[in-house]
Amino acid sequence: MHQFSELVYRSTAFSLATLDDVKSKVIEELQTSRSTKLVKTLQMIQLQKAIIAIGIFSLFESILQEKLSCKNGFQETKKIINQSGNIRLKTRFDDFICAINTLKHGKGRSYNALVAKSDTLSFKVKLPEENFFEEGDVSEISTLIEVNDEFVLDCARLIEEISNEIRKINPDYFI
Repeated sequence: MHQFSELVYRSTAFSLATLDDVKSKVIEELQTSRSTKLVKTLQMIQLQKAIIAIGIFSLFESILQEKLSCKNGFQETKKIINQSGNIRLKTRFDDFICAINTLKHGKGRSYNALVAKSDTLSFKVKLPEENFFEEGDVSEISTLIEVNDEFVLDCARLIEEISNEIRKINPDYFI
């Protein structure tokens, strides 16, 4: 069986490429039609990206809990990363945990933490005074995190990096 960390990026890239193919066809159709169905399809693609990001992070957490024999896979992983001294990785992990929590739960502690450091993040957070990420984008859905291809792929890359860091500490972990 292959490790989740080896499959997650390939799977994510494949899904995004498939969604991009559909998006290209829909945008082409929109050149000659103003169909609501086409606009809804663009929004569905954006929703699917959020579902992918939330899904891979949630699945990763359950795998961590199993492989690290703990109740809170993310907390245990943070301890391991702290031991390794990789502060940059821990900070990115914290940021993406907050982003996924914000996607799942909306405004709260995670959202507030991201707003406070929004100018240093690798992804965009919808600030309290903002209504849109990009006004006029008919594909935009109501999320507080801009879930574009880069964000979703960064989630997958982060899972790979964290898995590699855990294996440095203990090569027996099959994550």
